[in-house]
Amino acid sequence: MNIRKLTKKFQEKFSTFQTPRPFFAPGRINLIGEHTDYNGGHVLPASISFGTYALGLKRQDRKLRFYSVNFPDTGIMECDLDDLIYQKAHEWANYPKGMILYLQKAGYQFDHGIDVLFYGNIPNSAGLSSSASIEMAMGVLLEGLFELNIDRIDLIRIGQKVENNYIGVNSGIMDQFAIGMGKQDHAILLNCQTLNYQCAPLILGDHVIIIMNTNKQRTLAGSKYNERRTQCEAALSDLQTVLPIQTLGNVTIDAFENNQRFIKNEINRKRARHIVYENARTIEALERLNQNDLIAFGKLMNASHISLRDNYEVSGIELDTIVEAAWNQPGVLGARMTGAGFGGCAIAIVAREEVEKFKNIVSAVYTEKIGYAPTFYMAEICDGAKEVTEGALK
Repeated sequence: MNIRKLTKKFQEKFSTFQTPRPFFAPGRINLIGEHTDYNGGHVLPASISFGTYALGLKRQDRKLRFYSVNFPDTGIMECDLDDLIYQKAHEWANYPKGMILYLQKAGYQFDHGIDVLFYGNIPNSAGLSSSASIEMAMGVLLEGLFELNIDRIDLIRIGQKVENNYIGVNSGIMDQFAIGMGKQDHAILLNCQTLNYQCAPLILGDHVIIIMNTNKQRTLAGSKYNERRTQCEAALSDLQTVLPIQTLGNVTIDAFENNQRFIKNEINRKRARHIVYENARTIEALERLNQNDLIAFGKLMNASHISLRDNYEVSGIELDTIVEAAWNQPGVLGARMTGAGFGGCAIAIVAREEVEKFKNIVSAVYTEKIGYAPTFYMAEICDGAKEVTEGALK
């Protein structure tokens, strides 16, 4: 499917001969730095060529109409600019509705309704941030159609508010930031407490990034995600009795080792250990990418997964099986789960010449143990959310 076909679908669904304007927001992978975002630490995400396309036109009235190519059975979702309350029946359409509402609350004016067609090629529930992709696609569409001048960081913050306050998922800012600020062939080291960031060149050379979808669906709100947040908050509270810190992201490895005994609960201590060491790994990862040292970077990825498995306990048999199978293949520099965990995807850096063999063997190992096959995608690192021109739709 390409922009021309999506345009034709838009015209068919919304009964118009006008040509809509197309916008795209990528999904994201997190190369390293997992669950550090809501603990005030560092993350190292990159925006990928899978994402969400949004084609839109302004209307003459105040009606809002949304259609998704991915969910044709739901038909066109309708509401009004003056009635943007969350409705469970609107399902996926609550994400674009929330963006309009929170942009209104931020002082932006919309004098007309819109028709919008969405198409996403991010696998459902894979943990590649399809919800934030929809939010940011809608954000840049509104910015373009209504000729708004929105600071990109403000738009990112609004996307997070929609996720937290409108949808009700207590997530950090990493997803919207990576999708909003992505840069082709670069990763972003983001300090989630200050929003200071640096771009790091991701020079893969003879290697590629393979996304390995376990095909075990995960729902963030229904997972153990909020439980882990609570455990980290308890560990932080204990450490604050002896350290002048605001977040676990402020804690160095030395400070943790010298003061971990003050964390009363053993499980909470394990959670904090992951955050402190993962944050250090993520900062080191920037240095390794700047030195184009993919071998050392891959070792950091492996250590990250081990900590997520043993200390944070968010991987599960599916992710562990696919990552461990990847570790055993030739040409693999590193592999780890990516995203919140409890299913979803893992990533691996694989020598290009070994990719087909890698996929065949990892698939066989995984299928034999889990009972169903994984899916593989080759990710290109692309720019962040923006308007697009006629071109290939991947």
